Amino acid sequence: MRVLFVTHNYPRHSADGAGSFLHRLAVALRAADQDVRVLAPSAEGLAQDDVVDCVPVRRFRYALRGMETLAYTGTMAEQVLGSLRGKGALAGMLAAGSLALHNEIERIDPDVVHAHWWFPGGLLARGGAGNLPLVTTMHGSDIRLARKVSMVHPLFRAVMKRSASVTAVSSWLAGEARAMAPGTEIVVAPMPADVALFRDVPTARTPGRFLFVGRLNAQKGLSDLLEAMAWVPEPATLDVVGQGDDASALRERAELLGIGARVRWLGQVQRSDLPGLYRTAQAVVMPSRNEGLGLVAVEAQLCRTPVIGYRSGGLPDVVDATWGGTLVPPGDTRALADAMRAVLDAPTRIDGVGAAARSRMLDRFSPSAVAAVYSGLYREVARDGR
Repeated sequence: MRVLFVTHNYPRHSADGAGSFLHRLAVALRAADQDVRVLAPSAEGLAQDDVVDCVPVRRFRYALRGMETLAYTGTMAEQVLGSLRGKGALAGMLAAGSLALHNEIERIDPDVVHAHWWFPGGLLARGGAGNLPLVTTMHGSDIRLARKVSMVHPLFRAVMKRSASVTAVSSWLAGEARAMAPGTEIVVAPMPADVALFRDVPTARTPGRFLFVGRLNAQKGLSDLLEAMAWVPEPATLDVVGQGDDASALRERAELLGIGARVRWLGQVQRSDLPGLYRTAQAVVMPSRNEGLGLVAVEAQLCRTPVIGYRSGGLPDVVDATWGGTLVPPGDTRALADAMRAVLDAPTRIDGVGAAARSRMLDRFSPSAVAAVYSGLYREVARDGR
């Protein structure tokens, strides 16, 4: 079966972090005898026709070269909402993308079109996929945008109606989508994790060491973690991996709370360094709100490291007490501190539950497992749609 991915964010190289889960899915699907091709926007320095590992990629032009900045940057929403130039570039992307999709369908004759992110991929596919079966997957940022901007709800519902199948990477995202498009049937199907990188390698843990990985902004909740850390006794320490606009304010907050000496600010690290950081921590703490899924939680548990977080967004799909996780009410920093102290009080329990956590993550998030889910879905919509 031939499947055409439509997306605004596909990695330029196989090792790129941005959109890399799509590449893992594409590679796993091709290994399962699905002929996956990719259509994505252009950007400076990218070839029109490319092959990333074994996956053919075609990129379409949508504006003057200096204005092709919407894709691959992670700032599409900000550009579109914040400037006329961004709105003009988006209009060009939708128009040129719909035409490019029509032409690509004529060229390769796919059985299914799979749009990633309802905006802009699903919107683009709605106009350019013709009568082909359309699968639309929601990843998180696209749903948060729709919830914030009510004027796009009619467009969202139109994409849902056009789709033969709709998937979301977590139960929470599926619920958020149903609230905007009542009656929509949504399958919960996460994207694959990098199980080749986050391997099971026995490593000694650093006593009392907690780890935070994420952007330094309000949504990721590091400010709450710093407050909780002030209630966790020494010699417990915290490593912070990530960058963001709130970095300076968060450093100041750590000093005001009297824990400045116990927090190590690592900034942005190489992706290859993350497994070692996960494996040597006693727990990864994720006090984020409305997380689409919580890939950091998946990666940590693949490394047998327990996760402490807020019962918010997609984290309840990933973190469970059965395999050593702990979720507390959002904003309850005292409960967050209690969960951290509980980990310190029972360090030998970590390895006992770690194997169960890793096994559960492999069952749900390995590329082969996710590819099997989508292969079945493609067969179903292709059978019904042709």
